[in-house]
Amino acid sequence: MNGNDSTPAPLSDVAQNSEAMARYLASMQRVLLDMGANLEVLLREARIHCRNTSVEGDRWYHARMRAMPVEKALKDVLRNVNSLTAGLEKTAYKRRAHDEAVVNTGRARKEKALEKAQKSNPQPIASVPNAEQDGDTGGNAGYGVPTSIYNLGKKRSA
Repeated sequence: MNGNDSTPAPLSDVAQNSEAMARYLASMQRVLLDMGANLEVLLREARIHCRNTSVEGDRWYHARMRAMPVEKALKDVLRNVNSLTAGLEKTAYKRRAHDEAVVNTGRARKEKALEKAQKSNPQPIASVPNAEQDGDTGGNAGYGVPTSIYNLGKKRSA
């Protein structure tokens, strides 16, 4: 938003949603790929035309030498278009990674705060009820229940 203007920027809603941004960047990438294909055809046709244009008195390589700057300029444009398409794809991945990092950071901070709270206020260990101390474990006859030598007959096997 601008300072005086109450209307949002044109692409602010797209920038706020990673899925919408990925769709928008994909559509831009399609346009650039179409442009790249057209530029490749243009490069091929320009090469054919420029290399076949000779002036009287030329040696065999003069037409090729005159065509080289035109070919180089178009190749540079094609390289830039290809790097733009790769950059758009990379940007879509980075935007999605940003959303995941935001979610993970919030989760990690909550977990760290819980750990810190548990560390500063440890919970007391629950005492063992009297029924288990007597050897009467109900349905759970585990090995961890303390028993005395006097009630070994009561213990059930696992």
